Amino acid sequence: MQKLSMEELNRVDIDTFKNQTKIPIVLVLDNVRSMHNVGSAFRTADGFAIEKIILCGITGTPPHREIEKTALGATQSVDWVYHKNITEALHDLKQEGYQLLAIEQAEGSVMLHEFPKDNDKKYAFIFGNEVHGVSEEAMQQVDTCLEIPQFGTKHSFNVSVTIGIVLWDFVKKLTLL
Repeated sequence: MQKLSMEELNRVDIDTFKNQTKIPIVLVLDNVRSMHNVGSAFRTADGFAIEKIILCGITGTPPHREIEKTALGATQSVDWVYHKNITEALHDLKQEGYQLLAIEQAEGSVMLHEFPKDNDKKYAFIFGNEVHGVSEEAMQQVDTCLEIPQFGTKHSFNVSVTIGIVLWDFVKKLTLL
């Protein structure tokens, strides 16, 4: 077995990426404090070709050395905007027809693998702070909470891991099945 070279991977350039059809998903980072987690979100968003990222509250914004360390240039390919106020950001998404899904352990949450796919919907996933989770302001506006089943002693995954798990699940449901 031999790894593929960069040329053999046939990746598109940034201009082609910007113009290609995206998966109708928006990531909303709600007060994510780690620049490495923000960079990872950009890199994962690029890998799955989602629409954009919305950075809210204390979440760091590009250009920033620590974000670039993990984004590896994805801040140039993935569209993003900053909103100081998450309430306004979520209101705007709702007006644009997005279903607002918080990734949070909450009363009435739906297990990720049990959430039905709908190719006619657009989704906005809200990921919260590493310690406090999704803010109460955001929780008041969401349509549903999704939860990732866990079987160990810890009560949560790192936010960058959570983003990868959720995006993979939805991209698989929307495009591969």
